[in-house]
Amino acid sequence: MSRELSYAEAIREALRQEMQADERVVLLGEDVGVYGGAFGVTDQLLQEFGPERVRDTPISEAAMTGCAIGAALTGLRPVLEIQFMDFVTLCMEQLVLQAAKIRYMFGGKAQVPLVVRTMIGAGFRAAGQHSGCHYSVFTHMPGMKTVVASTPYDAKGLLISAIRDPDPVIFFEHKLLYDTTGEVPEEDYAIPLGVADVKRQGKNVTIVTIGRMVHFALEAAEKLAQDGIDAEVIDLRTLSPLDDKAVLDSVKKTHRLVVVDEDNPRCSMATDIVALVSERAFDYLDSSPRMVTAPHTPVPFSPPLEDYYVPSVDKIVSTVKSVAA
Repeated sequence: MSRELSYAEAIREALRQEMQADERVVLLGEDVGVYGGAFGVTDQLLQEFGPERVRDTPISEAAMTGCAIGAALTGLRPVLEIQFMDFVTLCMEQLVLQAAKIRYMFGGKAQVPLVVRTMIGAGFRAAGQHSGCHYSVFTHMPGMKTVVASTPYDAKGLLISAIRDPDPVIFFEHKLLYDTTGEVPEEDYAIPLGVADVKRQGKNVTIVTIGRMVHFALEAAEKLAQDGIDAEVIDLRTLSPLDDKAVLDSVKKTHRLVVVDEDNPRCSMATDIVALVSERAFDYLDSSPRMVTAPHTPVPFSPPLEDYYVPSVDKIVSTVKSVAA
């Protein structure tokens, strides 16, 4: 049975249902307990499951990440909240040198079933140290899975899969999606990692996008339809593993590609998708692939500059029109 939940409520429900089903699932992070999480996502879970399973940690990302990795290695399934994506840089050694490599280096005899929930995205007026996306950094790292949910339905199903996965998963949540709502089934359900979703069918151009930009791309597609351009919108959902086939099949149908990505453009998911299509579907293209991304700068604090920084619906529309001309 489905009903309307917010993105934040869908994540909380996924955590609650997995904690009810598996006593190995524990939550860690700054303010996840008494305060209920930086954005209220873990509210009331301390009261339901107690301080042994919902643990507030000291203000040290490196320490809490090391603790979570150790817990995973000894049989628990920790879900660690790091309040802002930018702060994950403080625990890169723990994640990249340890969590991502342990299963490989021990021949599968040791596993790190760890989920790191972290918050991404500009538009919150939080300046350069609290507004990055940077999911491409971790997608680059072998041994680590990366997930970016765009809807409440996807958020619940993908988080359940992430918690059940034997490998470390970074689960990126856009701060400006927490209040968005959508239909979410009451029962638990898992969306497989590595499977993209075609959010809108189309025949003239493929728009590949991620996270909050999915909503921008869908709005742009409706505007483009008024001008006779039928855009297909693909939500990647997981970046590693990446659903190459969904992207390539769509481009082979539409013969045009625009990638919309809020992350910075250099060495990014946008450039990776363009490279994938250029290498494996070049003969199908009727025009050069294009990207709509943030500029290669930190996120500005000035509200007008921050609004300009984020890819807009109008930028998507104009870029698609240039490709479809």
